[in-house]
Amino acid sequence: MELNRLRWRCRRGMRELDIVLNRFLDEDYSTLTPVNQVAFASLLDTADPDLYAWVLGQHPAPTPEFRELVTRLQRHTAR
Repeated sequence: MELNRLRWRCRRGMRELDIVLNRFLDEDYSTLTPVNQVAFASLLDTADPDLYAWVLGQHPAPTPEFRELVTRLQRHTAR
């Protein structure tokens, strides 16, 4: 998927998610395997409250692929 399209999809209704997702896109996305890049695009279909709860560690992500990505996203929360 084109990087600009992903950047657009990282724009969320929650500013906090915007920041985390865009930092991830800028700093880590290019290091993902093609399979994980597809999983990231799927992760962006998640509703904001669910995704935010996963990133905060309030609830586990439902799949191993999402859990791996959420762990990587969490590295971009505390700066």
